[in-house]
Parts: sequence; structure tokens; C-alpha cells
Amino acid sequence: MQAMYKIYSRRRFRIRKKLSNNNRKPFRKLNHKKKMILKIIVITIIAIETINLLLNYFNPIYDKKCVEEAKSLATIVTNEQSTNVIKKYQYEDLFSYEKDSSGNITMIKTNMYQINSITSDVAALIQQNLNNAGNQKNKIEIPIRKFFWS
Repeated sequence: MQAMYKIYSRRRFRIRKKLSNNNRKPFRKLNHKKKMILKIIVITIIAIETINLLLNYFNPIYDKKCVEEAKSLATIVTNEQSTNVIKKYQYEDLFSYEKDSSGNITMIKTNMYQINSITSDVAALIQQNLNNAGNQKNKIEIPIRKFFWS
């Protein structure tokens, strides 16, 4: 009968104290001010690392949005200024054609002076508008959903 009791009996676990009073003494020796300073330093390090992590996460999204906004602004300005400059000219101002005796067009001549003038006017007006747009402190807004579902 004793064998049966032995099968089901177990040794008891001995729970030891994790920290004895001797091990706690060095930490207890720190006064309250030093403990507070240590806590503040740890919290500051955690806060700085958290901010650094967030900035590293959000910077690519913000950079991409800035590039998109700049391209959009440049496209709008280019189209507006090209339309404004080309309104001043007629087709006959830019091109002329010669016909033979039977009325067929034999040659189309371009007025390079006028075309170069248009090109330089458009470029100057685009640059001027982009400079003015840069001075207006354009606000780039990023919806919060872009951070999570970009």
C-alpha cells in the first residue's frame, strides 16, 4: 500500500525570498532626490527615443506628400502661364507657308524669333509665379489616415 502513496506524492517546492535585506541595502541608500533624478533621466530617454521613432516613421510620408504638392503646383503654374503667353500670338505669327503654282504647300517656315520669345517668356513667368508661390507659405496638410493607410 505504501507504494501507491509514493506514486502520487510529490516533493514540496521551497519558495525562497528573491531579495534578501542585504541585497536591497545599496538601492535603499539612494536618497529621494537621486531616485527622482534617475526616474527623470529614464523617462527623458524613453521620450526622446519615442519621438525619434515617430519622426523616422512619418518623414517619408511627409516627404512624399511635399513632392506631390510641388509637382502639382508646378504643373498648374506651367499650364496657366503657357496659356497666358500663347494667347498673345496667332498661328500666322509663328509659321508661314509657301505654295507652288498649283496651290500645293511646298514649305512651312517657322519664325524662330517668335518661338524663342514665347519660350523665354513662359519660362520667366513660370519662375516668377513659383517664387511668389514659395513666398506665400503654402500649407501642406496630411490627413491622419495617410499615416496608417498610405
